[in-house]
Amino acid sequence: MKKLIIASVLGLIPVLGLASGGAHLESANIDLTDQASLQRGAKAYLENCVGCHSLQYMRYNRMAEDLGIAEADLRKDYILGEAKPGDQIRIPMRAEDAEKWFGVAVPDLTLVTRWRSPDWLYTYLKSFYADPTRPYGVNNVVFPAVGMPHVLQGLQGIQEPVMAEAHGAEGAAPVVTGVKLVQAGSLSPEAYDALVRDLTNFLAYVGEPMKLERQRLGWYVLGFLVIFFIIAYLLKKEYWKDVH
Repeated sequence: MKKLIIASVLGLIPVLGLASGGAHLESANIDLTDQASLQRGAKAYLENCVGCHSLQYMRYNRMAEDLGIAEADLRKDYILGEAKPGDQIRIPMRAEDAEKWFGVAVPDLTLVTRWRSPDWLYTYLKSFYADPTRPYGVNNVVFPAVGMPHVLQGLQGIQEPVMAEAHGAEGAAPVVTGVKLVQAGSLSPEAYDALVRDLTNFLAYVGEPMKLERQRLGWYVLGFLVIFFIIAYLLKKEYWKDVH
């Protein structure tokens, strides 16, 4: 069993290294207690992402309850089309259409920060750059050969890659190490970073809506275990005090 665990960990290391394309991940610095950020992130998702990506495990009314959104505001600003508050956040695009347009089925984003990470998503949304060789004219430092368009380009602007030489067994080869902004979008770099952080914060909440409640209950469980340990210890001493 010990050897199996070690082998599994060693096998996972290169997979984790490839998950970010070798790029440095920036800290998303999210805060799940910041309801204003979560509300802004929900709006950012509904304005920019919901055309292709669903949140099929999240219901509108659950989101509203957790994020402090009034029902009137939910119906006015958050619910899509003819959906009802109790419906899941789904999209009308069919999987076969997505495969025809993008080459692959478009993923649901409910668990994206669980199988990636908030830092990965935050850096990914900041790392698109112009690449005329790609079908949609963009590539990504974190996810090389990305198959989706940069839907936030109008907000962020156009970036170019920063290149460097990597030396390997076959000699030197150019690699993308970063990006630089060459044409401003409608948002300043600081405002765009804030929007992406809010969007990441919201998707981190969607991935585990019970996280704060789980952490709160965890303290009660630990407190119970401490009290139970003291009682059990005193009981043990009482039983064994006459045993020599």
